[in-house]
Amino acid sequence: MIDIKILRENPEKLKAKIALKKFDCDIDAIIAFDAVRRKAVSESEAARAAQNAASKAMAELPKGSPEFKEKVAELKAVSAKVKELEAKSAEIEAEWKQMLLSIPNMPDDSVPIGKSDKDNVTVYTWGDTQKFANAKPHWELPFFEKMLDFKRGVKVTGAGFPFYVGDMARLVRSLLSLFLEEAKNNGYTELMCPIMVNAASATATGQLPDKEGQMYHDAQDDYYMIPTAEVPVTNFYRDETFEESQLPVYACAYTPCFRREAGSWGKDVRGLNRLHQFDKVELVKWVHPDNSMEELEKLRKDAEGILQKLELPYRVLAICTGDIGFPHAKQFDLEVWAAGQQRWLEVSSCSCFTDFQARRANIRYKPAGGGKSTYVHTLNGSGLAIPRVLAAILENNADSDGRVKVPEVLKKWYGGDYIG
Repeated sequence: MIDIKILRENPEKLKAKIALKKFDCDIDAIIAFDAVRRKAVSESEAARAAQNAASKAMAELPKGSPEFKEKVAELKAVSAKVKELEAKSAEIEAEWKQMLLSIPNMPDDSVPIGKSDKDNVTVYTWGDTQKFANAKPHWELPFFEKMLDFKRGVKVTGAGFPFYVGDMARLVRSLLSLFLEEAKNNGYTELMCPIMVNAASATATGQLPDKEGQMYHDAQDDYYMIPTAEVPVTNFYRDETFEESQLPVYACAYTPCFRREAGSWGKDVRGLNRLHQFDKVELVKWVHPDNSMEELEKLRKDAEGILQKLELPYRVLAICTGDIGFPHAKQFDLEVWAAGQQRWLEVSSCSCFTDFQARRANIRYKPAGGGKSTYVHTLNGSGLAIPRVLAAILENNADSDGRVKVPEVLKKWYGGDYIG
């Protein structure tokens, strides 16, 4: 949620910033409704004051006197007016809240200007993409269908819910162990968290009202299956206040993640490229507003460090204004090179939300020098997501006989040299 002061005091800046993003938002209509809301609040407060005054005056009159009876009648009329105005004000307040929730975060000034993902900017590359000879897509490896059972996944659940079998399951578990160990070494406290959240949690992080169609929803209890551990982990501190000395605070969590990915089809979603259920380790930060962009660079380096240890070539993209997410102020995507497909696959998105999520979640800090508490800045990033990392490992490390070399950094968990 944006700072309402910006809406009221600098609407032209807000409109100009939002116009750079891909989301439609009528700021003029929201400003006009703000005037209606403030008038309704003022009328309700005036009526409540009149009710209190009439009640006080009545208490000072002798019971049963003509004046007392006159005040009783007046108080009834005023009370009825108060109820009417307060009901109207409550309706307006609810509509106002929904309007505020419809306003996306403003992109930071350092975000590249652009209209689509074609305008994203490569800011860093690592590794040699040319060293992989005769690589095949991972779904063409001889053991793939045996160790990644999509058919039985369809039978048990549906498309996009595969079984990992035998050595493949062990390799996934090894990757998760690496991801969590790296997070611990970089100062993140591990959480084990719920994989279903309520609507308030999804609203706090910006999934609602924006990504309803991408989340699995239990209508009976009004719970959402998490699309990422960002949602429960960020909400861990909802409605809480830090001391300034506590900042920054880092946390991580491994969870399965669930995304409907409606409308996805074609060669770009074959094999592991896009699933409805996948495993991921998420990195989350609550930081001082003065340090959030510096903390974003550190977060990005934490995720990059894992890819380097896995010896996977990757690139870092600065996501442009036309491709950046609804709650995002600045975003970097990390993409690995999948040699068999001859394409880049996104494996992490590292983002700063400034105080956008913290305002929704009411997460604050008390300044060390005293004064009013203010909102922290929140950040998160994948550290990392399993499927496409796994796809790149399978494609980049396959031998001519179809077996895949296990990256050296995983062997202490995997317990072997090859898969397949």
